[in-house]
Amino acid sequence: MSYTAEAFQNEYLALGASEVNAIVTVTSTGGEGGRRTGGATEIIIVDASGSMQAEGRIGAARQAAKAAVECLDDGVNFAIIAGVSTAQQLFPAPGQLAVASPESRAAAAQSIDRLQANGGTAMGAWLLLAAQLFAQRPGDIKHAILLTDGDNGERYGYLDSVLEQIKEQFICDCRGVGANWKVAELRKIADKMLGTVDIVARPTELTAAFQQMITAAMGKTSADVQLKVWTPVNASVRFVKQVEPQVADLTGKRVEDGPRAGRYPLGSWGQESRDYHICVDVPAGASGDEMLAARVHIMEGDTEHARGLIRAVWTDDTALSTRINRQVAHYTGQAELADAIQAGLAAREAGDDRTATIKLGRAAQLAHASGNKATEELLAKVVEIEDPVTGTVRLRRKVAAEDEMALDTRSTKTVRVGRGQ
Repeated sequence: MSYTAEAFQNEYLALGASEVNAIVTVTSTGGEGGRRTGGATEIIIVDASGSMQAEGRIGAARQAAKAAVECLDDGVNFAIIAGVSTAQQLFPAPGQLAVASPESRAAAAQSIDRLQANGGTAMGAWLLLAAQLFAQRPGDIKHAILLTDGDNGERYGYLDSVLEQIKEQFICDCRGVGANWKVAELRKIADKMLGTVDIVARPTELTAAFQQMITAAMGKTSADVQLKVWTPVNASVRFVKQVEPQVADLTGKRVEDGPRAGRYPLGSWGQESRDYHICVDVPAGASGDEMLAARVHIMEGDTEHARGLIRAVWTDDTALSTRINRQVAHYTGQAELADAIQAGLAAREAGDDRTATIKLGRAAQLAHASGNKATEELLAKVVEIEDPVTGTVRLRRKVAAEDEMALDTRSTKTVRVGRGQ
């Protein structure tokens, strides 16, 4: 793969200012004709608890799992886990991985047809089994799908301890079907495992959702890309956040790499582009002073693929120092949008209508101003937007649970700022 790292910022700071912000766009292209240079392993975890009998969910899940297997490239290692009160490997034999081929796909389909809904929900156990299977394939691009329709039933704290043990070992995309699962629970898993969370409102939509996730996973060609940030003496990183295609705070995932550098995991990559907001604290300078605030490196192991520079220049020219960089302003607004939605929905659930109205009104204003039409449409199902420019809204009294959960799960999805504007 070939990578570039391009920094967008207003490097001019007012006298006394010590905060430097930049948006770094990382783009990967070409390389080996878009083919994987190593192996890949895929694990599909299907909730088979008793509640999956409702609304035809288990039948739809069977069809979705079979469709996902059909999307696997030949040669990809894979397994199917039936999620009940324990983790049961449905295919292939326990402790083993299959290699995708016409024969193994047909055998997997037969096993999936035997999947029945009967049992509890133990997400920690499911994920732990997946991690044990993935451990057989060091160096592979590792991706899992976790589908559930309910709350985790394990003892308090067990899922957290498992996630701490296996965090970032593989990518896990989480999907909830129906409206009886907890967004916060799946978001916690997705955050620890560098994945995504979303609702599949109707069982009939499961097949398309699974096909989309597997197709995206098959497009990954690099297993473990990292963002390395170096800062000079007396400077420090305040935060690193992915801000496009969705908001994800990477700050707490930092691993030290030498005296003044740290690495942040970016997961597996194909031919794509993502944006990151990096904020650095530096000692304030005098007028005319310049410094390198940070150096950004795109790494795979010891191999550096690209680098970018973040600068700071102090000036007493207010026309320069007050100029707002469009990329930084846009993504700061997108991060605030996600926070406002989640705070507004939490207030609504707690019965605090005033706070909910204020927060969701601010969200409507931000979504409209940034051109995030998808989020604006989701908001309109929860509030009546009277004036999107001022953020004037009224709470809807009757809101479908699925609409509220869709707004919550997709609150972190962002739109890219127009570079040419």
